[in-house]
Amino acid sequence: MTVPSDRPYEFHAFDVSYFSAKVRPALRYKRVWYDEIRADVRYIKQRTGLAFIPMLITPDDEAWQDSTDIYDRLEARHPEPPLFPATPLQRIAAHLIELYTDEFALIPAMHYRWGSELGESSARARFIAMIGDEEIGTQAAKRMAQARLALGANDNNAPAIEAHTRDLLDALNAHFENHPYLLGERMSFADCALMGPIDGHFFTDLVSRKLLLETARPVVGWIERCNQPNSPEQGTWLANDSLAPTLSAVLKVMGEDAVPLLMACLEVFENWADTAPRDQERLPRTIGQVESSLRGLPVGRFVGIYLPFLAQRVLDDYSALDAEARKTVDSAIAGTGWERVLAHKPRHRLTKRGFEIVFADE
Repeated sequence: MTVPSDRPYEFHAFDVSYFSAKVRPALRYKRVWYDEIRADVRYIKQRTGLAFIPMLITPDDEAWQDSTDIYDRLEARHPEPPLFPATPLQRIAAHLIELYTDEFALIPAMHYRWGSELGESSARARFIAMIGDEEIGTQAAKRMAQARLALGANDNNAPAIEAHTRDLLDALNAHFENHPYLLGERMSFADCALMGPIDGHFFTDLVSRKLLLETARPVVGWIERCNQPNSPEQGTWLANDSLAPTLSAVLKVMGEDAVPLLMACLEVFENWADTAPRDQERLPRTIGQVESSLRGLPVGRFVGIYLPFLAQRVLDDYSALDAEARKTVDSAIAGTGWERVLAHKPRHRLTKRGFEIVFADE
């Protein structure tokens, strides 16, 4: 497909947006010509039917929405430099990191932004300044503060969330002291995905920015590299489809804490889908509640329809591997907690129709 070269991509985004921060480094890494435009939710909904940020408008006026879809489409149109490792273990590891960032890391991100008086007041002030209207900005901030509870972050489980975050930052520090990026000397979509919570929230927000600057300077260095990914020129991913031992430690922190909640959500989805009608034009974005735990403290949150769709993506790549490659992945992932996800056997398949997630023909 010939893409017009006389017009830039339009990246409709916000600096404070989690998923804008997930996409932005991929655009920079791909060296595509783009203009960043302050998001207008009304315009985004007009183009896609969904009020989700960010949106990317291509030079030939296609609207792309959903950060994972944007990765896929960028890779197809601009294959060099590559975002996606071609080797099985590194690719699956990157998928698992994206699953963590999209479906679990929102909990600590929302906790640090909205879970304290200082965090909430500073974020609200930023929303008002960003939107340019005190009443609308205050209402938007209020909705996001309430969303913190729906996602599973509350005052009672704050100690567990903060312990998870400290351990994750410690593991990332150890890794980035020896490797510039997650998979070696080249950025991948795993780095871009992790930038969602780490840059879009932690390094943007007052309370967590202080935490990073005081305790996670190697992570801050990684943020800077991801935001300027082509200076200096990047190297390669680790040879022989390997993972650094320090990355295995990162995956372990992520997996041990996130997987129990993710698997509980997947079980709720499967049970709901057993009896859900197949002729729905669109599926509901949320389908119920789930109760799980994090480091011994209860976590209750809504169950979203996107988790099984994203998990299916990981499982499709995993199931396509030959027996030898699957054995290599299993051996490397053993002990991280992610084994349960790779062993999951979904009973129902989802697909995209336009911008909506629907049941696939079964």
